[in-house]
Amino acid sequence: MRNANVAELVAASKRFGNLQALDKFSLDVRPGELLALLGPNGAGKTTAISLLLGLQTPDHGSARLFGLPPQRIEARRQIGVMLQEAALAPDLRVREQVDMVAAYYPDPLPADAALEFTGADPLASRPYGKLSTGQKRLVQFAMAIVGRPRLMFLDEPTVGLDLQAREMVWATLQRLIDDGCAIVLTTHYLEEAEALADRVAVIAKGRMVATGTVDEMRALVVRKRIICRTTLPAGAVAAWPDVQSVSYGQNGALHITASNTENVVRRLLAADVDLHGLEVQSAGLAEAFTELTQESN
Repeated sequence: MRNANVAELVAASKRFGNLQALDKFSLDVRPGELLALLGPNGAGKTTAISLLLGLQTPDHGSARLFGLPPQRIEARRQIGVMLQEAALAPDLRVREQVDMVAAYYPDPLPADAALEFTGADPLASRPYGKLSTGQKRLVQFAMAIVGRPRLMFLDEPTVGLDLQAREMVWATLQRLIDDGCAIVLTTHYLEEAEALADRVAVIAKGRMVATGTVDEMRALVVRKRIICRTTLPAGAVAAWPDVQSVSYGQNGALHITASNTENVVRRLLAADVDLHGLEVQSAGLAEAFTELTQESN
């Protein structure tokens, strides 16, 4: 059982009135990995997480947490959760908030250790309601890790954080993964998923669109980016076959997104003998996400 999934949805469906939030959706979370669950607003991400947390039950299919129904206390005591919105008592001091969450777990970290681990220790004595949005996110992060979870659900964990705090969260997540914790991450910062994720799952309209490593997601996309310096007008290049979009970068170079880069590069070289600075880049996760979710419409 060592390599068994720590969480899974199997052909799970969930309807709210006329809205089919999930439609035979399957997802597995493996030990010690960071899985980025990506999708446009309304795709079904929140519903999928709610089923895994036991906050909702599927109409059809199943949800399991450490091989158990998610409502079982034995399963719930092995997870940490950081949701995008959290209503916490504003008058309680930060250390008191973390202590209160720690009391739910059999072997928690000391509150001060969790606060130090997440960079929130300077806030320990302050009332929660007096904190900024970014400071509250760091405290919520400490509350998510204080129970020494084997699995964490993080919903937009770095929203409201400055660059230094974001980098600290990234480093902390990597330490948790190295220690064997599995993490399910939902984020609109696609560069965050690209930097951190072992696997990516893309959901649209309640169905799985694609799943795999970041490199495998990129490989699904035929579009590539061409960067060059040329005297050719952008409007003329935009009208060529195989060209999806054309724009100018900050340095004045032409940025071309194309479905057949070889044909476009040949035409560029033939049309402008003075063309220079030519570079062809593979699609990033952002391009892959856009193309995959557009195809599902």
